[in-house]
Amino acid sequence: MPTGLPAANTVVASDDEGWVWAQIKAEARRDAESEPALASYLYSTILSHSSLERSLSFHLGNKLCSSTLLSTLLYDLFLNAFSSDPSLRSAAVADLRAARERDPACVSYSHCLLNYKGFLACQAHRVAHLLWRQSRRPLALALHSRIADVFAVDIHPAARIGKGILFDHATGVVVGETAVIGNNVSILHHVTLGGTGKVGGDRHPKIGDGVLIGAGATILGNIKIGEGAKVGAGSVVLIDVPARTTAVGNPARLVGGKETPSKHEDVPGESMDHTSFISEWSDYII
Repeated sequence: MPTGLPAANTVVASDDEGWVWAQIKAEARRDAESEPALASYLYSTILSHSSLERSLSFHLGNKLCSSTLLSTLLYDLFLNAFSSDPSLRSAAVADLRAARERDPACVSYSHCLLNYKGFLACQAHRVAHLLWRQSRRPLALALHSRIADVFAVDIHPAARIGKGILFDHATGVVVGETAVIGNNVSILHHVTLGGTGKVGGDRHPKIGDGVLIGAGATILGNIKIGEGAKVGAGSVVLIDVPARTTAVGNPARLVGGKETPSKHEDVPGESMDHTSFISEWSDYII
C-alpha cells in the first residue's frame, strides 16, 4: 500500500543510521585504545554521546563557535534541526557512506565524521538551509559565514543539495544561491557553481544526479549538467552538458564532439572515474 511506503523507508533509514553509528563508536573505541593521546577527544566527541545527531551537533558546535557565537547555542541549534528532521539525519548517513566508499583516503566513518571538512560543511549547510526555509535568514547567513570562515567552503544557505554528496578535499568550493545539486554527486576542491554576473533571479547551475565535477572546474549560469555527466578538472562550462557525457577544457568541449558526444554507462559521481575518456594518452602530452 502506498501509505505504508514512508513508514517502511523510515525504518530502513533508521536501521542504516543505527548501523553507521555503531561502526563509528566501535572505530572510536579502537582508536582510543591504540592512541591514548586521543582518548579524551574521542570520548567527548563520540563515545559520550547516545546518537549520531548528538555527536555531530556537539562537534559542529565546537568547530563553528566563536567568542560571540557560543558552542552551547550552536549545539542546541544543530541538535534541534537533526532531531526534528529525519531527512537531515538520513542525508548525513548517506554522505558518510559516500566518503567511505568513494575516497580511498577515508579510512573509517569516524575519520570522516571528525576530520572531513567537506562532510562537516555540508551538514552545517543543511541546517543553514533549513533555517533559510523557515525564514530565519539572519541566523542562516550568520551560520553560512562561519562555515566559510572555518571550512573554506562557501555554500549559500538557499542552495539546494541532495544526499550521498562527497565534497572531496572541499577547500575553495563555492555554490551560489540558486544552485541545485542532485543526489550521489562528487565535487572536488576549488569548484565554483556561480552566476554570470549579468542577471538576478535563478542564475546558478543545476547539477543532476550522479555527476562528477573535477578539481578547479568553473560552471557558470543557469545551466544544466545532465544526470551522470562528468566535468573535467579545470574546465569552464557555460552551456548545458548532456547526460552521460564528458565535458573538458576551457572553454569546455564534449568528448566525441558536439553532434555525437561519447557516452558512458557508469555513474561517475559514484565511480570517481576521472580519466576513462582518454583513449590515447599521447594525444594529451604537450
